[in-house]
Amino acid sequence: MTRLAARAFYLGRRPYAPVHSLQTRLMEARREGRLERDLVLLLEHEPVVTLGRAAKAGNVLLSAEALAERGVHLEETGRGGDVTFHGPGQLVGYPIVDLRPDRCDLRRYVRSLCELMVRVARDHDVEAGTVDGLVGVWVDADKPQEWATAAWARRLAKIGAVGVRVSRWVTMHGFALNLDVDLRHFDLIVPCGIKEHPVTSLAELVGSARSVRDVALSLGPHLCAALELEVEPVTDLAQADLEDVEAAVFASTAAARPSEARP
Repeated sequence: MTRLAARAFYLGRRPYAPVHSLQTRLMEARREGRLERDLVLLLEHEPVVTLGRAAKAGNVLLSAEALAERGVHLEETGRGGDVTFHGPGQLVGYPIVDLRPDRCDLRRYVRSLCELMVRVARDHDVEAGTVDGLVGVWVDADKPQEWATAAWARRLAKIGAVGVRVSRWVTMHGFALNLDVDLRHFDLIVPCGIKEHPVTSLAELVGSARSVRDVALSLGPHLCAALELEVEPVTDLAQADLEDVEAAVFASTAAARPSEARP
């Protein structure tokens, strides 16, 4: 099997809107062939509620003004899904990946994003999995060291969200995994339109979690295994402004041949 050469970049903590604009430009460049490698942006956001294409107004429980008074922005996006929250302590990943020619399967791609989050949870001694009919990654909050499918979970809770946009088989948006995020922010919304089950974090489940920076900078092997990408060590661009980030991404995407997967 071959894995396609890719690059990953850690951007630190950023407001949502400028990163969304950067994603859009990078996706267009990848789609048009001006970027010749897949890439992944890894970061955490300033507090923000985002609306997917299927968002219902009633799932945001406060007005934009009331959210702003609490230091939370409200942003519309082009991703799939309903309403979610991003904030400090949450690992967010935005793969800009061309699924052509042999990965053109959106369900498979979403499963790979879930698998990535499952692997990070396992690094924290938490077992997680997916649930039929519910998007994202889930745990048994009463027994986080076990996952025997939703049917056996005592108290089902969501730990990771997925929302993607695909244009001519090039992706943007991605996943968000709760490491040590302030869970009170999820009380401002009906997360992903799901009222029946709570949202949790790795820190709530086991008492602590690694920082977003630590997880992001060591994520290469999981990106390789879950997304079938041959990722070089993650580049730390946390101190760079977004113009310099964009320049660095373009400068690092010279054509590269697929490399053979390690056994």
